[in-house]
Amino acid sequence: MSKVKTRPWDSAEHLKTEDDIAEYFEACLQEGGDDPAFIAHALGVIARARGMSEVARDAGVSREGLYKALSGEGNPSFDTILRVITALGLQLHATKAHA
Repeated sequence: MSKVKTRPWDSAEHLKTEDDIAEYFEACLQEGGDDPAFIAHALGVIARARGMSEVARDAGVSREGLYKALSGEGNPSFDTILRVITALGLQLHATKAHA
């Protein structure tokens, strides 16, 4: 019996296009919209797919600060989250919550 080699799943490796990124972010907002750490982590995945240094520069934060803020364990300010979303070329949208 041969062993199957596996490696950890990394969503960032599969975010190749702008549409991929937008659809991933929308799915994350739907799935974890009330969990700030989940949303911060999702933005971190997208930033890694784009290039963390470029996103940090465009958002006006340090690369190290961006890694920390978007780790899922950081506690970024809403201002930082909005700047990262803008730097990624994304928008937040509101819809009526389902009862």
